[in-house]
Amino acid sequence: MNLPIKALLAPFWAAQLFTGAKSFINNPLIGSARLNALGLHAARVRVAHAMARWRRAGLAAHVQPDERDSFQRDGVVEIRDFLPPALFQQLRQELLNFRGAARETVQGDTITRRIAIDVDLRNSAPTIRHFARHPRWRALARYVASFDMEPLLYLQSILPNRHDAPPDPQLQFHADTFHPAMKAWFFLNDVGIEQGPFAYVRGSHRLTPERLAWEKSRSLTARDGACRLSSRGSLRIREEELAGLSLPQPTIFAVPANTLIVADTFGFHARSPASTSEPRVEIWAYSRHNPFRPFRGWDIGSVPGIAERRIGWRWRLADMASGLINQPWRAVGSKRATDD
Repeated sequence: MNLPIKALLAPFWAAQLFTGAKSFINNPLIGSARLNALGLHAARVRVAHAMARWRRAGLAAHVQPDERDSFQRDGVVEIRDFLPPALFQQLRQELLNFRGAARETVQGDTITRRIAIDVDLRNSAPTIRHFARHPRWRALARYVASFDMEPLLYLQSILPNRHDAPPDPQLQFHADTFHPAMKAWFFLNDVGIEQGPFAYVRGSHRLTPERLAWEKSRSLTARDGACRLSSRGSLRIREEELAGLSLPQPTIFAVPANTLIVADTFGFHARSPASTSEPRVEIWAYSRHNPFRPFRGWDIGSVPGIAERRIGWRWRLADMASGLINQPWRAVGSKRATDD
């Protein structure tokens, strides 16, 4: 890149330091070994976590005390039998029978399919409102995300062992980004060990001195590393490294249907290897915002009428900009969650 272009982009790169931008290769300031040796990445991590603690303090009163304590200790909360059995069976039947516009991405040998929980799905599966509006879910999701904002909701299927290809990169333990963020899984079927359950390193969401030192060390080489996903800001870690950070071995969540798991994905997590090609089907939720934003709420994307349309808008915008940005989610027509 020549000097005039660098000069034009420098203010943009500098402004990104105060956002959730995480790629060590797309931003030469974020990826600068010299600046990170001086503490740039570590400072962004520290400030982002301090802001999350401040925002969570204002949301804590709405969360059940035992769930708040579990999250603070582990970084992940598991709730079995989340909905009453009859209500869950009705919701499950509606969602598994729904056919709608689907998107898929392929990572290694695994296909991930997502169907937006949008206006069409909500009209066809009205029982979804009992989950989406459940006060226990809303309080916990917002507390873990540290923002009083509506998460994105999808009907998601994980279809493992579908390609003759290298292993799914999501099998590697990783942190999604450098700051707290929320993902959740509400399982519509039993998830056995053979189906590649979610796995999480309990306590790895905490910013300990060991974790901060690891973050700083990785920031010095992430830009030039062999792992593409680490270089884009989702740092990978080997299981044998966990003990050096005073962390336990991962917990594998092989759970029955009607189980809700909510996790801070700054904590190390992965999919477990699957020995079957049977799909894992779930409601999947995601909430990640600018970690340096001091306000917990005031999000236009949470306004009814907008919230349930955001996913479709995001997909269409990404399609329109596909020549400029990578669009990994390709439209695959109308499908059910369990279709081959």
